[in-house]
Order: sequence, then structure tokens, then C-alpha cells
Amino acid sequence: MRLAVILLSSAAAATAATLAGRMLVLRRQRTGAAKLAATLHLNARWWKQQRALPGEIVYVALGDSAAQGVGASRPGRSYVGMLADHLRRRTGRTVRVANLSVSGARLREAIAVQLPLLTRFQPDLVTAAIGANDIASFEPGRFERELAVVYDALPPGSIVGDIPAFYFGSAERRVRAANEIVHRLAADRGFEVAPVHALTRRQGGARYALNQVAADFFHPNDRGYRVWASAFIPLLDRRFPRARSTAAQN
Repeated sequence: MRLAVILLSSAAAATAATLAGRMLVLRRQRTGAAKLAATLHLNARWWKQQRALPGEIVYVALGDSAAQGVGASRPGRSYVGMLADHLRRRTGRTVRVANLSVSGARLREAIAVQLPLLTRFQPDLVTAAIGANDIASFEPGRFERELAVVYDALPPGSIVGDIPAFYFGSAERRVRAANEIVHRLAADRGFEVAPVHALTRRQGGARYALNQVAADFFHPNDRGYRVWASAFIPLLDRRFPRARSTAAQN
């Protein structure tokens, strides 16, 4: 009887500790999400300022909060900023970045807000990574129709990113279904797909949670955005030859 009481007490203590840990994570997540939400306008303002700067290569980015760099230590350390820096180093040329992304954007907002702005530019490079915010209410038919509208508006040679890993449960199953649509529509239009899902999935949920996630336990931090950038860089390198002086230095 005493052993049973001890076992029950131990189980109760373990359950209480687990619940307390979950509550602590949720509290930190809410606090982190509030802090990041307060920075959204700063990211948007920074990218708007960058859009006005001149550059020999014009790079236009479409997307959501990931393209905005929410969760990074500064906007330029988003994957979009890292790709622009990579282009500058590789080509030895200046790069003008028109980041048209909007935090929280779904496909329908990209169609309504971002695509009309795209027509103002004659880009040398377009990246489009959009759709993650559609996963919560994912409906395959609507997702495909709206994604087709986005892709049909992109110029030839654009690079699209698939949706990152959600790692677990029904959300990850919906991501996989959405990415089948992404890859099929991209192939139909001759677009290369940056394997964001495969590379984020390879990190594993535990590693992502430990060192690649921002304060809200959702958006990437600087390390996480490096993983995103690594999905695009090989495709950029095939498009943009290395400058002679840069190649000589290496």
C-alpha cells in the first residue's frame, strides 16, 4: 500500500511538473509574440526605405512575415536580406531590394496587395514564398486557385519557396498537401522551387525549438533564417554568375 501511495505521489508530481512547464512555455510564447508584434511596423518601415535605394540588380520579394524578417535580430537578417547580401558578394554589384511582403499575408492578401505593386518593377530576380498563413484554414481547391493567380503574375525565372515544416500533427499533413500543389503549379510554369520544407524538416522539431526559433516559439531567429536562405542560394547561384574579381579572390 505504501509503495502504491509513493507511485501515485510520484506520478502526480510528474504531471504537475509537466503542466507547470507547459504553462511556462505558453506564458513565454505569449510574451514573445507580443514583443514581436510590436516590431512589425519597424520591419515594414525599414523595407520601405530599402525599396527606395538604387541598385544595379533589382530583387523583388513576395511573401509574409518570414520575408519581412519577423523574429530576426534586425530586418536585414531575414532570408530576403541574406539573399540580397549573397547577391552583392557573388556579383560584385549593388542590389536594390523591393520587399513587397506583408506580415500575416495569406495568398488572397498577396493577390490584393502585393501583385499590383509587382507591376511597378522590372526585376532581375523575384522570390515568392507565401502560403504558410493559409495552412490553418487550408482548403485544397481554394489554395490551388489562389496560388495559380500568384504564380501566373510572376515573371519567367522567378524562384518560389515551398511551405516550411510544421513538424507535427494535422498541420504538417496539411503542409504536405499544400506543397504538392506548390510543386505541381511551379513545374507547370517552369519555376524552380527552393526546398524550404525539406531543409526546415531536416533540422528536427527539437533543434528548431532549441536554437532556431524566435521569442514567440514560431518565427525563425537569425539561425533559422540562415536555413531558409540556404534553400534559395543554390538556385540564385545558377542564375547569377560569380564576378571575375570575386572568383579570383576565392
